[in-house]
Amino acid sequence: MLYPRIRNLVSIVITNYNNGSYIQECLDSIRKQTYNTYEIIIVDDASTDHSRQQILEWVENHKPSEGCNTLFLPRNVGFAGALTMGFFMAKGEFIAVQDSDDLSHPERLTRQVDYLRQHPHIDLVGTNYATFKDRIPDHPKKETWIHYGQNIRETYAKGGHCVCHGTILFRAALFDILGGPTRRIKGAEDYEFIVKFLNHKSQIENLPEILYYYRLHPQQRSLQYYAKQRRE
Repeated sequence: MLYPRIRNLVSIVITNYNNGSYIQECLDSIRKQTYNTYEIIIVDDASTDHSRQQILEWVENHKPSEGCNTLFLPRNVGFAGALTMGFFMAKGEFIAVQDSDDLSHPERLTRQVDYLRQHPHIDLVGTNYATFKDRIPDHPKKETWIHYGQNIRETYAKGGHCVCHGTILFRAALFDILGGPTRRIKGAEDYEFIVKFLNHKSQIENLPEILYYYRLHPQQRSLQYYAKQRRE
């Protein structure tokens, strides 16, 4: 381990850009986690909506005992830059990613930490997820593009993608070695980050359970990126 880290602590890094309408609901889903040894790190990437107000209001109202660190950037540095800053702030043995417009299942952190404890050769674990618009469906459906086991490495070797970035939890010591996502590939930062782990010979797995809920809305970062690509 290159830097001292707090054993058992999960550092949850939440980057936000103009998701003020959803950020409090996202944070509420973190408060409901059954795993209670965690810190929250919120990096706001110079939002122009009411995000700052919503974040500060939530922190003031809840005063999470597990710790909540907020960083409001003076200018927009992009998703990869904001995420890397959050990673640098993390003190935990594990780092979890959470998108500010999505929700986590209450058992998410417990299941992922338990899995890494039971499988010391695995460095990063994601989960399956379900999409939603207005509310979480009563009978959510798993996504079929998520792969497992050896199929993960084989998929990326062929240029495919099969890990949902918002679901990942990994051993923080790997960040100390590999660094954060690249800023060179805008819109594919999550893909490159997973490939960086695989190139390092790290083992990656996905849990088949739905432990994350991906919100569908017009302001999604991925939708805006692909819409821009089509215009160009």
